[in-house]
Amino acid sequence: MFKDINLFLFDMDGTLYLGDRLFDFTKELLAQIKAKGKRYMFMTNNSSKSVSAYIEKLGKLGITATKEDFITSSQATAYYLKKQYPNAKLYVCGTKSLKQELVENGFVVTENLDQVDLIVMGYDTELDYKKLWDVSFMLTTRELPYIATNPDYVCPTEWGSVPDCGSICDMIFNATGKRPLFIGKPEPLMPQLAMEQYGYKPQETAVIGDRIYTDVKSGVNAGTLAVLVMSGETTKEILEASDVKPDLVLEDAGEIMKTV
Repeated sequence: MFKDINLFLFDMDGTLYLGDRLFDFTKELLAQIKAKGKRYMFMTNNSSKSVSAYIEKLGKLGITATKEDFITSSQATAYYLKKQYPNAKLYVCGTKSLKQELVENGFVVTENLDQVDLIVMGYDTELDYKKLWDVSFMLTTRELPYIATNPDYVCPTEWGSVPDCGSICDMIFNATGKRPLFIGKPEPLMPQLAMEQYGYKPQETAVIGDRIYTDVKSGVNAGTLAVLVMSGETTKEILEASDVKPDLVLEDAGEIMKTV
């Protein structure tokens, strides 16, 4: 199944590790892909960390990575904004890392509500009530473009889950009746950017992740091989009830080593 795949786009949390615990197979899997002359990238919806922070996290887990190994929802959001709203001043309900990513891409991030041209929502592990107040106020009193990095409802941890960007956006919807345009998975933009960057076609690319409604659907939407691993969020019951079906279901990503 994977012999014709030359680009592996891996979700991270729930797929290659869980919280701060690296899965036993991960190092060997990545080494085997590289030894075959193929490429892997880490593709994550988590916009709470910068690429530099992810490089540091993986380093602590024993995996050496460079900036070129990543495609994140923060990067995809910056790419989209540069295409559609290149001069917009942004209000960012997100972490310092997300704000820095957008600043490094040439955007002005402001907390002066009168200057805001566009609202960006992220997975905000630094969330406070002022941000929720500001976003609700602007969406209620003004007509502003409203963008979110990803639609995930929860982020997995070693002991369960915590609310992610989609859950925060639901709170805002309950207050304002407004929903954002989501940029990350399940939209096809992230795998498309990865393929474009390194010159691969959909038929030689696989998207591998533990969530049907983001990872698998993103692969389906991009026309790649869509692979679900059962090592994270998805249960057999969720899989059976889903109208989106993966091309392949594995217990974990370590099974890829059998046929890569």
